[in-house]
Amino acid sequence: MTGRICLLAFVAATGAVQLLPYLPARALWLGVLAGAAILSFSIYLFAPAIRWRVLLPMWAALAGLLITVARAEHRLADELAAINENQVSRVVLRIAALPKSSNDSRQFEAEVLSSMPEGVPSRIQVSWAAPNWAGPYGGGARDADRTDAGESVFPELIPGQIWRMALTLKKPHGNRNPHAFDYEGYMFAHGLRASGSVRGQPRYIGDEPWASLPVVAQRARYHVRSAMQPYLEGNRYGAVMLALAIGDQASVDAADWQVFNRTGITHLVSISGSHITMIAALAGTLVYWLWRRVRIRGHYLAERLPAQLAGAIAALLVAWIYCLLAGWGVPARRTFLMLAVVALAYVLRLPMSASRLLSLVAFSVVLLDPWALLASGFWLSFGAVYVLMASSGWWGSSVGLRISTRGQRWRRFAATATRLQLAITIGLMPLLALIFHEVSLASPLANVYAIPVISLIVTPVSLLLAAAAFVPGLEWLAAALAWLGHLALEWTMVPTVWLADFRASSFNAAAAPLWLTLVALLGLVIAVLPYGLPYRNAAWLFTLPALLWTPQRPPQGGWDLYALDVGQASAILIQTAGHSLLFDTGLRSSATSDAGVRTIIPFLRTQGIRKLDVLVVSHADIDHAGGFRSLLQSLAVGQSFSSFDAASYLEREARLLGVPQQLPPTPLAMSPCEYGVAWQIDGVAFEFLWPLKATSASRSASRKNRNDDACVLRVRGKYHSALLPGDIGAAQEAMLVDRGLEPLDVVLAAHHGSKNSSSPQFVDAIQASHVVAQAGLWNRYGHPSPQVEDRWKEAGTRFWRTDEHGAITVKSRPARLLVHGEREFLPRYWQGR
Repeated sequence: MTGRICLLAFVAATGAVQLLPYLPARALWLGVLAGAAILSFSIYLFAPAIRWRVLLPMWAALAGLLITVARAEHRLADELAAINENQVSRVVLRIAALPKSSNDSRQFEAEVLSSMPEGVPSRIQVSWAAPNWAGPYGGGARDADRTDAGESVFPELIPGQIWRMALTLKKPHGNRNPHAFDYEGYMFAHGLRASGSVRGQPRYIGDEPWASLPVVAQRARYHVRSAMQPYLEGNRYGAVMLALAIGDQASVDAADWQVFNRTGITHLVSISGSHITMIAALAGTLVYWLWRRVRIRGHYLAERLPAQLAGAIAALLVAWIYCLLAGWGVPARRTFLMLAVVALAYVLRLPMSASRLLSLVAFSVVLLDPWALLASGFWLSFGAVYVLMASSGWWGSSVGLRISTRGQRWRRFAATATRLQLAITIGLMPLLALIFHEVSLASPLANVYAIPVISLIVTPVSLLLAAAAFVPGLEWLAAALAWLGHLALEWTMVPTVWLADFRASSFNAAAAPLWLTLVALLGLVIAVLPYGLPYRNAAWLFTLPALLWTPQRPPQGGWDLYALDVGQASAILIQTAGHSLLFDTGLRSSATSDAGVRTIIPFLRTQGIRKLDVLVVSHADIDHAGGFRSLLQSLAVGQSFSSFDAASYLEREARLLGVPQQLPPTPLAMSPCEYGVAWQIDGVAFEFLWPLKATSASRSASRKNRNDDACVLRVRGKYHSALLPGDIGAAQEAMLVDRGLEPLDVVLAAHHGSKNSSSPQFVDAIQASHVVAQAGLWNRYGHPSPQVEDRWKEAGTRFWRTDEHGAITVKSRPARLLVHGEREFLPRYWQGR
């Protein structure tokens, strides 16, 4: 038991480092070492009965801390020099990973071989956009990667190739919102210390296909993908079969992921431990069967090496090769290490319990990669294995000899595998809810039919397709396999899509406080114990408080304002005691992606918001109305206000997206925002101050000067007030002041802090305590303007920027106004590095 505690202490200490806001100075660690030495000496002398049970875990934890901090400092040192930030550098690089392809761009990880000037990290992420990109709605952009002659404007990008490129380099930067995906943490965990955008035309230098084992593995993935694609092109779910074969999920449609998540079958369409284990088991069984039957020079191979050992070695080798082919992600690493530990224990005849196995594998994964703990795949992978090991004991086994035919054994195997997969699905539901804040009620039903079809038909067929596509003369077989696998997948998706569209198929699980999360995790661990505590099944009840948690709402007359970090765009949520209002919907970045899907809807989910009482779209610019369609598709909206014809805008957008018949559900009421429109609810008054009725008649979604007619909303609670001015300019601000605009507590800087807004007259009249500018880092407009920022600060206002502080949270309470930025509230040591 002491050994297992030591291993887990090392893992826990490694995880603790990842929660630090900054890395302590080395002098502090010297003090910690000295203190630990003194404490160890004292325990050794005065507590001999427990000395090793205390000292070994303590030193294991200390080793975890020191090793992780040293590796983190080494990675932090490999950073982009400040002088190269947002500047063009000449870089010679090697493509290091499977490129991600879209209609109008290519993206890949690269190893930097040399650079001018120096100061470029050793590993970066490169984005290469098509020169004739036609905008976020596509239009002609769907074929933007093709020339008039039908040839691709992008060259063939293969791992191992060496290129000379001119890149605009930046440190990794992502949006920071409460309970949201940490892009900067993801980049740091993968060792990607800068991102670069291609400028001009890169020059191909050469090819090094055998540069390293990772390059060889990624190159093999590329060739497998290239061999499979001709057979999968044009198939609706061909990308899913590709993902099942080599783990390439980049081409899976975003709408498909939404269906998978809502029905709880995401684990089936990703390479998991069960896939790798299945392949390894098949290889081991085949070698075991052959080893006992093949003779060389009159002697069976089993006479020289036991068939069981040969099968175990073959299974481990195949698992390792396939893990490399699958991308060597956290689940793949966990699976391979677990198989390696089991094989080694088998060879050495060592007893290996489930707790020893999991502890040793977790230690190995974290030792190889301390940042694996930041990946949700780490927790889901180990959680699935724990549930699987526990569940295998639930079903029990028959006593005595069972005589059965081969067909009966196969049916029994399939049934057992399905039951175990279903147990994993149900067991992980609370954990998935805690991570992704959504519970799929349709998951058990969807998995009942999806598990046997995808696990026993689609996945093996996809792997056989990958093999057949490489063999000359087997084109007919590859085509047949592609047809069979896609047919099975297509039929599986028919009821799955229906379940996903059913509104009751899932419900949101708001972000619970830490203590409730820990209670829920404890309940999960106890509930899946195969033996031990009585009434352990009742431990599932410990997860209910976290799953049903409702975040505290403001008091009567109070309000909460969240200025979300959506880059160079706008999205503000206001909550009162019982209602929710969203002002603007962020940016549409492509035909399939917008801030509504990426940021706003996940944030609303963490707040337990299932519907919007009011939705205001200030004007028809794409950085304010970009997520309008997605929000209407995902949430019920009671009342909408806009400065333009919202129905016509949605129809026009549907035509631009190429789906003119697919209009989203409309709000119960749609009204223009006009001066004088006001309402009061939960003790908070809302009032539109702009535009005037005289100007509202000429609204048009296609007007060039939409900013002047943007909605301006004033919020006045019992204790504090706020103003949301959209993108109005100085002229409109002056008219508001002339009509008697009184001082306010919180103001959103008009037009993202543009120099054409926030005039001196307006700033003096507002007398705000806090001003928030929603802007993207290094945006091409230079927002917020330095002059505007200085103007507000000189007036005694605290100036907040979402590009520097992340999402800004403002809470109006009787005692005071509470304001904080997400980057300051929950900092991490890699932040801004």
